[in-house]
Amino acid sequence: MKKILFAFMLLISTGALAQTTGYIPYKDSVDGGIIFNGPITFDDLNGEASFTWMIHAYEYKPYDKVIDYLQNYIKDYSFVVFLGTWCDDSHELIPRFERVLQAVNYPLAKVTMYGVDRAKTTKNGEEKKYAITLVPTIIVMKDGKEMGRITESVKKTIEDDLAAIITFPQGH
Repeated sequence: MKKILFAFMLLISTGALAQTTGYIPYKDSVDGGIIFNGPITFDDLNGEASFTWMIHAYEYKPYDKVIDYLQNYIKDYSFVVFLGTWCDDSHELIPRFERVLQAVNYPLAKVTMYGVDRAKTTKNGEEKKYAITLVPTIIVMKDGKEMGRITESVKKTIEDDLAAIITFPQGH
């Protein structure tokens, strides 16, 4: 009986942990699509059949010269990304960001990513720490410090904007 009770308690605590660490998918009341709210990965996005916009990652061809530059430096950086699975700008930029990371052999598992709801909040409030008001927001970090961010759209291309942040960090 004690073993059954222990197994039951372990199952409940594991379920509670999953509820606080993973994303919550739910139907969008505005357009009927699926909203992911909370910590997500590129695998999560690519695994959702209704997110056909993620296919654009494979259609995008980054500029080779900029990719060559990024390959030499990007490994020293990390990324914190906020996106809305309901957001057209996220649909445009996030697949291209994934493609650039793939082109430079950046480990996608190192990207910290959060899905936000239409109010641009996450289930655990991470958006407050990073002062997120628009999505997508790609924050470029080095040694735990923000070097710059790409917010909503790019100035040139995603790879050019990343190279500009790495070359000329904001505030330096």
